Amino acid sequence: MNTASTPAHVEPAVPPETESVGALVHLALAEDIGRGDLTTEATVRANSVAVAEIRQKQAGVVCGLPIVERVFQAFDDQVVVTPLVAEGSWGDQRVVARIAGPTRAILSGERTALNFLARLSGVATLSRQVAEAVAETQVRVLDTRKTTPGHRVLEKYAVRVGGCHNHRAGLDDGMLIKENHIRAAGGITAAVSAALRRTAPMQNVEVEVTTLAELDEAIAAGVQVVLFDNADLDSLRAAVARAAGRVRLEASGGVTLDTVQAVARTGVDYVSLGALTHSAGSLDFSLILL
Repeated sequence: MNTASTPAHVEPAVPPETESVGALVHLALAEDIGRGDLTTEATVRANSVAVAEIRQKQAGVVCGLPIVERVFQAFDDQVVVTPLVAEGSWGDQRVVARIAGPTRAILSGERTALNFLARLSGVATLSRQVAEAVAETQVRVLDTRKTTPGHRVLEKYAVRVGGCHNHRAGLDDGMLIKENHIRAAGGITAAVSAALRRTAPMQNVEVEVTTLAELDEAIAAGVQVVLFDNADLDSLRAAVARAAGRVRLEASGGVTLDTVQAVARTGVDYVSLGALTHSAGSLDFSLILL
């Protein structure tokens, strides 16, 4: 797998600048620093200045350098962060950024900055591996809402940096009728009819199914996208043949890096992986004073 490349279908990954990200940064700093950094304040002079490097110690995609800058700027606006590699680039054993400013600020903000960088780089790395696994197909790989509470906008940003795509950002960002909605509404047809009465023009309605009979019912009800949940490969191929292009098909449920290529080759339009966020590890970085 050529994990150093960037998939051609990567969506623009603009670093999030929302109020929620700023609030999350402040919350993370408050969580770590509390009433003050006792060790740094005891051992480092108040007027000390320093230069430090952030070093990538493990192969993967670097993601989160803009957030690192936000962390240090939120703590002390005299800290200057200079990225030395491109956001979204693959590498190993390299210096990814240089930090300059008050020594106390650098040391006190270190762990919070590295935590964001490590987590987002882990998500971006797994997303890059998955994107490359399906690069020879026409499938779009989607994330899910299985994100760390409060971190969704950042983790979905990391998914895009890695080369995959975002599904709904939240419950207010599209209609996806799932098993419990169907049960509560009294069946697929009833649920879809109710959704179509409420949907905005040009807004898709997606419904989850588990059998070919339910697929037929969903198509007849007028949905645009059908999510086939926890289906085996033969069932997905049969669903593609049955749908015959009348709706777009999404495969979901238990898909991993090891299985995503086989799922993509069944002919579905989308494959969604909760694993992009809920099972991604963290990349290893360190900050060293020079």
